[in-house]
Amino acid sequence: MGFFDRLSRLVRANANAAVSGMEDPTKILDQSVADMQSDLVKLRQAVALAIASQKRLRSQADQASTQATTWYERAELALKKGEEDLAREALTRRKTFQETATSLSAQVQSQDGQVETLKKSLVALEGKIAEAKTKKDMLKARAQAAQAQQQLQSAVGNIGTDSAMAAFERMEEKVEALEATGQAAAELAGADLESQFAALESGTDVDDELAALRNQLKGGPEAVALPAAEGTPSVQKVKVEEVDADLEDLKRSIDKL
Repeated sequence: MGFFDRLSRLVRANANAAVSGMEDPTKILDQSVADMQSDLVKLRQAVALAIASQKRLRSQADQASTQATTWYERAELALKKGEEDLAREALTRRKTFQETATSLSAQVQSQDGQVETLKKSLVALEGKIAEAKTKKDMLKARAQAAQAQQQLQSAVGNIGTDSAMAAFERMEEKVEALEATGQAAAELAGADLESQFAALESGTDVDDELAALRNQLKGGPEAVALPAAEGTPSVQKVKVEEVDADLEDLKRSIDKL
C-alpha cells in the first residue's frame, strides 16, 4: 500500500469521525423523513405523468383504430361505386391507421406495466414513510434518554471537583466543628457546676462540725471533749480559752475557702 493511499484513507477516516461527532440523531431523523417525503412527492408526480401518458396513448390508439375502420368503410363504398382507384387509396389510408393503432396499443401495454410498477413503488414508499415516522418518534425518545443519561453521568463524574460541592463539604465540616465546640463548652459548664456544689457540701460539713463544738462548749468554762471512738484512749478536759483560740483559727480558715 502506497503512502498516498494510506494518507487518503486516514483523511477519510478522520473526516467521517468528525461528521459522525457532529450528527444530531434527532435532526438526522427529521431530515431523513423529510427526504423520504420529498421522494414521495416526486414519485406521485411521476405516477401521475405516467397515468396521463397512458390515457393519451390509449386515446390515440382508439382514434387510429376508429380511423382504420372508417377508411375501410370508405373503400367498400368506393368499390361499390366502381371507383377502384379511390377504393385502393382508402385501403392505403386504412392500413396506415391500422399500423398506427397497433403501435400505440403496444405502447399502451408497455405504459400499463410502468404505471403498475410506479404504483407499487408508491405504495411501498408510503408504507416505509409511515413506518419511519413511527420509528422516528421512538428513536428520538431513545436518543433524548441516552443524552440525558450521558449528561447525568458527566455530572456525577465531575461532582468530586465541583466548586459547589467543595463549598458544601467545607460548610459541613464547619458545622461539625461548631457542634463539637458547643458540646465541649457544655461539658465544661457542667464540671464547674459540680465543683460549686461540692464546695457548698464541704462548707455544710464544716458548719455542722462547728455547731457540734459550740454545743459541747455550752457547759461552762471547762468542758469535756467528744467521746472517743471505741478502742481509743479517753480525751482529757480542755480549757475554754484554748478552744476559743482554735475556733477563731477555724473561722479564719473557713473564710479563706
